[in-house]
Amino acid sequence: MTDRFSAAELDAAFAVFQQTVAEVAVSRDWDRWTDQFTEDAHYVEHAYGTFDGREAIRAWVTKTMTSFPGSHMTEYPSLWHVSDPKTGRVICEIDNPMRDPGDGSRWGATNITILTYAGDGLWSSEEDVYNPMEFGKMTYDWCVRAAECGTLDEPARRWMETYGAAFAPRRKRADD
Repeated sequence: MTDRFSAAELDAAFAVFQQTVAEVAVSRDWDRWTDQFTEDAHYVEHAYGTFDGREAIRAWVTKTMTSFPGSHMTEYPSLWHVSDPKTGRVICEIDNPMRDPGDGSRWGATNITILTYAGDGLWSSEEDVYNPMEFGKMTYDWCVRAAECGTLDEPARRWMETYGAAFAPRRKRADD
């Protein structure tokens, strides 16, 4: 069996992908990020579900990354990656830091991403693997800190009071 793509080609394609991700983190142009996938791409996101096709991915990512907490994430750098020419995949750990809540502290969580390369600078699939409870707890704690700093905006406050309540520390009852 011959490798479809060399490690060097996978590394080069991933470098372009990461450069685009870095630029999109600033511009918030999620169309540009989505355009890195094939028209029939398959995307698995463990908390939000599975999306088939570039346009389904585009609709999901635009909604997710323009709403809290995605709207408050500042960048998405790869901490490390490996390329597997046998499968045409790049596997990496992505950091998802939140913006400064107002005191200079750093808040974030990581995920493992599995990308499958299709060639010509396009990716045919992505799967993000992470613990949604870890992300939720980090986000809730970020909201608490932002509230203490006086920087908690309305979208974050709404999240904290609704979805975020599931991640709040459990209070002991008198009969516990």
